[in-house]
Amino acid sequence: MKKGLLLLLLCTMFLAVNAQKKKTVLFNGKDLTGWKVHGTEKWYVDNGELVCESGPDKQYGYLSTEKSYKNFDLTLEFKQEANGNSGVFFRSDIEGVKISGWQVEVAPLNHNTGGIYESYGRGWLIKPKPEDEKLLKEGAWNTMRIKVIGDEVTTWLNGHQMVHLKDAKIGQANGFIALQIHDGGGIKVRWKNFKLKKL
Repeated sequence: MKKGLLLLLLCTMFLAVNAQKKKTVLFNGKDLTGWKVHGTEKWYVDNGELVCESGPDKQYGYLSTEKSYKNFDLTLEFKQEANGNSGVFFRSDIEGVKISGWQVEVAPLNHNTGGIYESYGRGWLIKPKPEDEKLLKEGAWNTMRIKVIGDEVTTWLNGHQMVHLKDAKIGQANGFIALQIHDGGGIKVRWKNFKLKKL
């Protein structure tokens, strides 16, 4: 009996340690450690939140992870304080400010938040249903979840599944995760509570 309990305890501890190893801290709430800025737009930390804001050039800007992530389950929160045209890129690469990869859209109401767009490629691969876009809370905190495994991508907004996509080209790719500032100016989005689990 004692041996059985000891074995159960050891298995539980092993699983807990293993689960902790798979969890990755993307944003420490203090600075941009682990991230790289691309372009001249503004990226900074305010009150423990990561802020992206248009700069004087009003061009595209990106903040990418220094590491690559292939299979993962990512949850984060965002709040659009001004024009919220932004997004979360995955399995991506960049030269200057020309990014190659896939973006989960974060945008104002009725502009495809949760849909998947291929940058410098095929364009929109899948858009959410118009009725699902009403889940976006403008000017308030929203929760986005992105699960990427093999050739499948699933997105959720505020707990509701937005899209599911199987795509061979995505399945072959690897690269960083990045946040975007769209060009045009007047954009300000806050991000917090990044939770990433490697799969």
